[in-house]
Amino acid sequence: MRLGVLFSGGKDSLYACWKAMQHEEVACLITVVSKNPESYMFHTPNIHLAGLQAAAAGLPLVEVETAGEQETELLDLKRALSLARERFDIEGVVTGAILSVYQAARVQRICRELDLWCFNPLWHIDQEAYMEELIDAGFRVIVVGVFSSPFDASWLGREIDRRTLDDLRKVARKYRTTLTGEGGEFETFVIDAPFFSRRIAIEEASAVYQNYNGILRIERAGLVEK
Repeated sequence: MRLGVLFSGGKDSLYACWKAMQHEEVACLITVVSKNPESYMFHTPNIHLAGLQAAAAGLPLVEVETAGEQETELLDLKRALSLARERFDIEGVVTGAILSVYQAARVQRICRELDLWCFNPLWHIDQEAYMEELIDAGFRVIVVGVFSSPFDASWLGREIDRRTLDDLRKVARKYRTTLTGEGGEFETFVIDAPFFSRRIAIEEASAVYQNYNGILRIERAGLVEK
């Protein structure tokens, strides 16, 4: 089956893409670029680098913009999926949803309207096992957004390796956060994946942080040999 992957550049969408590749044909990536940083549906930190990640993966990218207004942004998602079906003859859509019923239900509804299958390979996954496999498989993931206590500015730019995962476990136990950031506690950006032909090198970045709310914006990045 030819699939399109809803793609944000974060760990969940790239991991879901990798899982889909093991069983089906991934024909394209699909990104909705929201102008609203508080979008209800879409990841926004460093979404401008989706094209660079697509190049690293060797996959075409279908990219559409949205104003990011609640519910109205779903029309733009439908437009993106329709374009992917038209250009790449996709039969189904892959998402990186883990717990968000709000997101999953809306994507599924649009897929039904377009007669597309909807696959959620991470849905209610064991979060501990998922994070372990993410590291073991060779994904290199950095934290690019923090949005709750106790994540301070030191977390911005931090790579999720074994030491970081241990710290995330401690935070999750003490503060009842999710291990994956699925509760909106943090956002990520993938600089390397098992299916990337080249990795992403960050050349320039800037951080803005205040009161447990911060973003690492990657200003300049390029592809380099692994």
